[in-house]
Amino acid sequence: MSGHSHWAGIKHKKAANDAKRGKLWSKLARLIIVAAKNGGGDPGANLSLRYAIEKAKEANMPKDTIEKAIKKGTGDLEGVSFEEVLYEGYGPGGVAIMCEVLTDNRNRTAGEIRKIFDMNGGALGATGCVAWIFSKKGFISINGAGKDEEKLMELALEAGAEDFSVEEGMFEITTDAESFRDVKQALIDAGFEIDNSEISQVPSNTIAVDENDARKIMKLMEKLEDHDDVQGSHGNFDISDEIMEKLQ
Repeated sequence: MSGHSHWAGIKHKKAANDAKRGKLWSKLARLIIVAAKNGGGDPGANLSLRYAIEKAKEANMPKDTIEKAIKKGTGDLEGVSFEEVLYEGYGPGGVAIMCEVLTDNRNRTAGEIRKIFDMNGGALGATGCVAWIFSKKGFISINGAGKDEEKLMELALEAGAEDFSVEEGMFEITTDAESFRDVKQALIDAGFEIDNSEISQVPSNTIAVDENDARKIMKLMEKLEDHDDVQGSHGNFDISDEIMEKLQ
């Protein structure tokens, strides 16, 4: 989980910067549009839409922008049609990389994603080549300063969490995708401030990488995240704390 934990934290900080540029809002609007298109415009009956709206609110997206995105998804407003595509490949050191995309032009996006892999020491692979390594999980992190670890762990596990760990002073909680919202809400109701939360693709195994490969992997992941169509990128790399300090 170390590589996933580091990358989740980096993505969280990066998202804050993206929000200032409006890029994050654009990505979240796409997520809302697709969720509404696939499951309807009622967040009470559409879990994917509810999650997308929560992410948009956390990013301070205006209410009217959220509502417009929902209406575009349901067809009440004219808009571009997006489709979900999963790209799989390998990064430096042979690590598995999975990239979740929402695009209005599959051919254009495929070429651009392939180029990012090629220019950053990776290679785009065939469908199914690495997806088996990953499973969808909820991930929640809380700053541990001044918090009662035993109380937090007990609360999280009772609410349905699968795992609880401590990394660099952060409490990290893993759930299955279905229990994610319940666990998160239980922590919020108990007065705990969530530092970062997301439903992500978590690897079943990880590969330890050296400093050289770690630097290349981080560059590849950042380039993928910078692409407008990419909703999330995931890898099974494990970067030690010592190497991570050198990279930051």
